[in-house]
Amino acid sequence: MISVAEARERILAALRPTPAEIVPLAAAWNRVSATVVQARLTQPPRDVSAMDGFSLRAADGVLGARLRVVGTTPAGHPWPGTVGPGEAVRIFTGSIIPDGADAILLQEDAARNGDSVTVNEAVRTGRYIRRAGQDFASGDVLVPGGKRLNARDIGLMAAGNHPWVAVHRRPRIAILATGDEIALPGEPIPTGGIVSSNSHALAALVRACGGEPTVLPVAPDDRAAIAAVADAVEGMDMLVTTGGASVGEHDLVQEALTGRGMQLDFWQIAMRPGKPLMHGRLGRVSMLGLPGNPVSALITGILFLLPAIERLSGLPGDPPPVSTATLGAALDANDHRADHLRARLEQRDGALVATAFSRQDSAMLRLLTLADALILRPPHAPALAAGEQVPIVRLDLLGL
Repeated sequence: MISVAEARERILAALRPTPAEIVPLAAAWNRVSATVVQARLTQPPRDVSAMDGFSLRAADGVLGARLRVVGTTPAGHPWPGTVGPGEAVRIFTGSIIPDGADAILLQEDAARNGDSVTVNEAVRTGRYIRRAGQDFASGDVLVPGGKRLNARDIGLMAAGNHPWVAVHRRPRIAILATGDEIALPGEPIPTGGIVSSNSHALAALVRACGGEPTVLPVAPDDRAAIAAVADAVEGMDMLVTTGGASVGEHDLVQEALTGRGMQLDFWQIAMRPGKPLMHGRLGRVSMLGLPGNPVSALITGILFLLPAIERLSGLPGDPPPVSTATLGAALDANDHRADHLRARLEQRDGALVATAFSRQDSAMLRLLTLADALILRPPHAPALAAGEQVPIVRLDLLGL
């Protein structure tokens, strides 16, 4: 068995980002930029006013001065003249500073009377003026390549005059549940069977990570039926299976897909839950075989599938971020496998406290939905008393 870290490295090493495609800017949110995005213009293009008021020469803007108002310049309508001595031009936020002016008199600091204005607060050169290029200049990098685009990025690219953007195609992930006992929600449940939650849970995880899931029909415990999946995943970026990867005589995924040319990379990881995890390649399609138990499937999905989708999307594929918490209840010493304990989080006296559930059965999906975090326990970790610090992965912050 290999370690969690080595398994993740080997999975990611086999993946390459999907090709780029051009999408409308309005559809680019949460996509990953495929190229550097540079500004197509300078913002602002010229010196503009940051406030409503009057543009004038700073030399004239002394306390008590009375100036002649010679024009008005709304935003989008530059005043064509030049501001001379003793003159002012009514100006509004975003309006271009007229030639000759180098200061702004705020409207609340001015007293307008017909065609004249009195300065009630002395002005300073350049104050309330946004200089040309203050935000960015033409050719500046607005967004680097390989960035998950958020609403701020979208707004910045719009300001940079980009109606379209190159992003990596969404990774296409095929999801296959296997087993004679499995039925999808709403289907007839076979005698002694169960409803499969894995396909829908993993599909939701894929969508949350920016991928496009395709849920395949359940494959029975039949070599030919499982092998036929090799034809169904043509054009996909990854095949994710659940179940059929353990050591029982009905666990047929490895055998069936190897018969269709799958190159096995590894099988079994020193972790709990999730030991029977398999990775290989089926032609051009990466293959990830997850355990059948629902908790094991979701936890291995978080630890391995999430980074894999990010790598396919053009991101580095970092593991879920790890933070620390105070242990709320004692833990026994660990064996040779890395433990991932479902836990609740709470604040006590300003400290974040993580308390593992007393039961950690990998078939108890409800406890996973109630969990806020996974407490990480490395192989052969010693017993810990309540109050000690432990590393955790915060499920409540993953958006899954």
